[in-house]
Amino acid sequence: MALNSTKPHFVLIPFMCQGHLLPLIDIGRLLADRNVIVTIITTPQNAARFSAGVNRDIESKLSISVLELRFPAAEAGLPDGCETVDNLPSMDLMSNFHAAMSMLQVPLEKLLRELKPCPNCLIHDKHFTWMGEIASKLQIPRILFDGKSCFTHLCSHNISTSKVHECVSEGEPFAVPGLPDQIEFTIGQLPGNLNPRSNMKELSKKIIAAEEGAYGSIVNSFEELEAEYAKSYQKIKEHKVWCVGPASLCNRDNIDKAKRGNEALTDENQCLKWLDSWPASSVIYVCFGSLNRLTPPQLMELGLALEASNKPFIWVIRGGYKREEMEKWLAEDGFEERVKGRGLLIRGWAPQLLILSHPSVGGFLTHCGWNSTLEGISCGVPMITWPLFAEQFFNEKHLVQVLKVGVRVGVEFVVHMGEEDKYGVLVKSEDIKKAVESLMDEGKEGEERRERARNLAEMAKKAVEEGGSSYLNIALLIEDIKQQETIAGPDSTIYVIRIWLSDGGFQKGFQTCKFKHDHRPMNGVAHLLATEGLKNGEQRFMRNGVTGYAEEAVERDRRGVVLPE
Repeated sequence: MALNSTKPHFVLIPFMCQGHLLPLIDIGRLLADRNVIVTIITTPQNAARFSAGVNRDIESKLSISVLELRFPAAEAGLPDGCETVDNLPSMDLMSNFHAAMSMLQVPLEKLLRELKPCPNCLIHDKHFTWMGEIASKLQIPRILFDGKSCFTHLCSHNISTSKVHECVSEGEPFAVPGLPDQIEFTIGQLPGNLNPRSNMKELSKKIIAAEEGAYGSIVNSFEELEAEYAKSYQKIKEHKVWCVGPASLCNRDNIDKAKRGNEALTDENQCLKWLDSWPASSVIYVCFGSLNRLTPPQLMELGLALEASNKPFIWVIRGGYKREEMEKWLAEDGFEERVKGRGLLIRGWAPQLLILSHPSVGGFLTHCGWNSTLEGISCGVPMITWPLFAEQFFNEKHLVQVLKVGVRVGVEFVVHMGEEDKYGVLVKSEDIKKAVESLMDEGKEGEERRERARNLAEMAKKAVEEGGSSYLNIALLIEDIKQQETIAGPDSTIYVIRIWLSDGGFQKGFQTCKFKHDHRPMNGVAHLLATEGLKNGEQRFMRNGVTGYAEEAVERDRRGVVLPE
């Protein structure tokens, strides 16, 4: 098992959900473009969602590859072939899904042990709460990916530590302390980890606990977008933070944008042709993400609002959830016929990046998931905000109050996944129509909003270009991991000890050590273990541990380790 001394090896392990999967794959492609080896480990169904882009990178001679692990759906009580959160027939099966994820720990560890060259770094989604155990055993630094902005992270942290939300009534607004701006929420707008009624609290506790021991965090954002929030977030973390986005900008040409994610059911050329027929900034794009479960009555209100707005629009209607009921209304009401030519309906997955980057798109009605939010920002498109769940109300505040490129539709509280039918219609068609008219306003307010959006898009592009903040942060990340290689690489003492102990049957004992990645010269430890460990056996090694020897070895030379034959 040998490391490549010229190219560090990053292993990426994304969560099986579109909103978590795609940005981490984009980050992997950005890393591969910077002359490092990238291996993505996921399940077959998830691999199919991004294989087209990765295959083009491979054809371009980038060192990127995909390894697949079988997802134990049946063993966890899931329907056969159910490998992604957005394919779950019911949110009641989320606990089964996480149980299936836990079953991946043993085969994933085995795969990582067998990887050649040996990984220098693991970048994994926060939902793999057991990755710390694997990283500790293999002595590989791990970096967390969460998929949220620095603004959201800071809001969550300050609310959680101040407990300000525990001192107000249900609908009473409270200000988040310690922020650069005056930001207020109600309890009903908080994500599951902060809402005491939520059934997500246990998972949130595990995720927070799993942060301990992580070497750092990667954020899909750019420093210019949230400068003060990024600085404040880095101050509260006990590990390093790298802002490396917008990662979606690695998809530079139309084929990358069209083939990103699930296979779109609409022909991208037909979609582009339709967009080409409209003036600049005239089209509204409507999409609520891969996990939305808006009820048919609410979707009907939305459809009637789009019709009444007299604006051209693209409306993405998610397949699956009560699709038959919605299709029946579309057919019987005559909606599609009435908006024919002015409205383009897409069932299922849409080529969102391709659509948002088209000059005719002037507005984006979004659920405020961070990926969609950042993609809208990167394309310079003002947004109508309709948050649904999770941290989406935080993103709405960021867009509307801080960046001033959004218009609220008027939703006031989170609707947790699986509880949509309890609430019915939350936004009436007249309110939706009013938000569309406000966003597309051609007066001074609308033009100023569009100008701010254009400026943010320019900043986003500069951030990922050579010399930009995100470009430099990726370089710093790679260099940082290279420095770790000198500590745990094939010429280092830690690596030699690991191989020796593994060959000699002492791997289990070595796993208890506390080396972490603290830049200590460890040659003395290797010498002591090599000369005394074999003589005294495993019991002494386990009793004394490696850390006792570590203190004696701090000032010793790191080179010239000779192990007994």
